[in-house]
Amino acid sequence: MDHTLETKYNPEERGPLALWAGIECTVNRVGDIYYDQNEVSGHADRLDDLDRCAALGVRTLRYPILWERTAPNGLDSADWSWADTRMERLRTLGIRPIVGLVHHGAGPRDTSLLDPEFPEKLAVYARAVAERYPWANAYTPVNEPLTTARFSCLYGLWHPHATDPLSFIRAVLIECRATVLAMRAIREINPTAQLVQTEDMGKIYSTPTLKYQADFENERRWLSFDLLCGELTPERPMWGYLTYLGISEAELQWFVNNPCPPDILGINHYVTSERFLDERLDHYPEHTHGGNGTHDYADVEAVRVCSEGIAGPFGILGEVWARYRRPIVVTEAHLGCTPDEQMRWLWEVWNAALEARQAGMDVRAVTAWALFGLYDWNSLLTKHVGHYEPGAYDLSGPRPKPTPLARLIRALATEGGYAHPILKTAGWWRRPDRLLYPAFDLRVETLASHPVKTPVQLKHLHLSHRP
Repeated sequence: MDHTLETKYNPEERGPLALWAGIECTVNRVGDIYYDQNEVSGHADRLDDLDRCAALGVRTLRYPILWERTAPNGLDSADWSWADTRMERLRTLGIRPIVGLVHHGAGPRDTSLLDPEFPEKLAVYARAVAERYPWANAYTPVNEPLTTARFSCLYGLWHPHATDPLSFIRAVLIECRATVLAMRAIREINPTAQLVQTEDMGKIYSTPTLKYQADFENERRWLSFDLLCGELTPERPMWGYLTYLGISEAELQWFVNNPCPPDILGINHYVTSERFLDERLDHYPEHTHGGNGTHDYADVEAVRVCSEGIAGPFGILGEVWARYRRPIVVTEAHLGCTPDEQMRWLWEVWNAALEARQAGMDVRAVTAWALFGLYDWNSLLTKHVGHYEPGAYDLSGPRPKPTPLARLIRALATEGGYAHPILKTAGWWRRPDRLLYPAFDLRVETLASHPVKTPVQLKHLHLSHRP
């Protein structure tokens, strides 16, 4: 397969926009405790969940064969029975799996995101998966490398609980190297296997005083994609920052010499992905306060303070396309809210993707994420209290029950559209009552830059990319 850059796109050549789906499958570690969404949701014990996915018209499903679940004590004692049964059922149902190997995790107990041997270890597991399921042709070896590194090695929320910028960058480099080596091993078995690389592509806004911090974070958000595409060169601002932290040029040059550009750029976008930084701490509750060593500031959802609203999915897709010119899929679209608002969010993302295609962007699909809901993401999986957000199915009863969102998903998957009065009303993120703090209008403020000699660390622990 040719994995070179695609620069031209005709939407008529790719067929209609597709509706993919996914099951929230995080296995993360806090201290010595693993938290497994498959077990908590009961999906681990419900094979017929896959029939429910098929009933929605889904033909492509992001699906986990996670390292920690399959081979927690090494490949010699791996238990493939769960994965074997599910993969065979997916094949029977005619559903194409996009196989995930690590989803917000740090691997089994004998490794971590700061283990220099993590890449080689994951590659060995990846090869074993490819050998067992040689027909599987799409993989996400490491879900959201940059986001996972932030939560694990900058904010210290997840294992290995580091809280310094060098550990954070080191984790990103290790995860991206692991992705390169994993895909290399997979393609030795299946040369046509695609890399579907996901990342939460947020955006940062700020007051004029904090523009330097926003600029830094808006450049940092491209790091994992730049590394994989072999585009983090000395001309990029992040090259200087990484070498300033102590990363060797030889380590960065390795990615330039060993590019593994994603076949699909997977954009995970949430209402809360766009953030606002403000040094006026008295405007915001204390739990939003943090800083970077130079300024103290609050970090809040941009939708709650920016009077003109947020860029939203169309704006983010445009920025990704302008930078990479590669095929794009929205690989997670979920909102933790009422069924009506969940429908409006997916509808907005779907229509943004359609609009992006009409504008000349190669957007292939939108993924309805968390079909069976998710647990405890309101605390970033640090408190296991069973806080549940339904998805297309509600698990609060004895059996999964379809929600109104399920009807929308099925209509989009099978007909490409849906007519319902609920969708004529704007979502809460587009209404005036969304503002919780004094409104800030970026269109009229003077955004004067306050440069510093080196980029600074974002120290606060409260940044969330989830609803």
